[in-house]
Amino acid sequence: MKRKILAIAAHPDDLDFSCAGTIAKLSSQGNEVFYLIISDGSKGSHKVKVAAGKLAKIRKEEQKLSAKAIGVKEVIFLGIKDGEIENTKSLRKETVKVIRKIKPDIIFSFDPANFDFENPYRSHRDHRQAGEAVFDAIFPASGNESFFPELLKQGYKPHQIKEIWFFASPKPNKFIDITKTIGNKIKALSCHVSQIVSMKEIEKRIKYWARSFGKKKRYKYAEAFRVIRFKK
Repeated sequence: MKRKILAIAAHPDDLDFSCAGTIAKLSSQGNEVFYLIISDGSKGSHKVKVAAGKLAKIRKEEQKLSAKAIGVKEVIFLGIKDGEIENTKSLRKETVKVIRKIKPDIIFSFDPANFDFENPYRSHRDHRQAGEAVFDAIFPASGNESFFPELLKQGYKPHQIKEIWFFASPKPNKFIDITKTIGNKIKALSCHVSQIVSMKEIEKRIKYWARSFGKKKRYKYAEAFRVIRFKK
């Protein structure tokens, strides 16, 4: 059965580091995939020394190219300033609007339960705030007409997803074999030229992580998620 999938992240390149192998696999199976990027990524480079506005444009184009490389149908950008994501009513409303418009079966997102702070990149405040905002938008807001009634008037009817797949999770319970699509993941990451000092080092790191997850299920390479399901 073909499914609609919405993958949501704080910055351009977050999804490519976290779940691009799985996304490439799902899109190759005929599933329809959309990306929602919350911030403009304007503070995210130590390599390219340009004004924030120009960097935001560069990163937007990089994300579009990256998404195209793994079969994503459309990338939606909210354009919130990098480093300023907060779990606000406004962000939840915009996220609910996208969810109700696309009507996905599955949503990918940062795990809001990740408070170990064992990794400075994974524990970035934008990631933590994005994870909470997405979860709050999913439940109960996106499926409940009492939340954001103004969206109903605009034609955005309630929609309840079936599953959420949290990436960057301290307690994964699902491992996806990406042995055949790790090359697609690396290709997607290579599109983020403004962020990468050494693609050789990135590839080495990605394969190390993927091998570590793969050992859990005897796959050569894997990505890990914490999956929860919503009952109707």
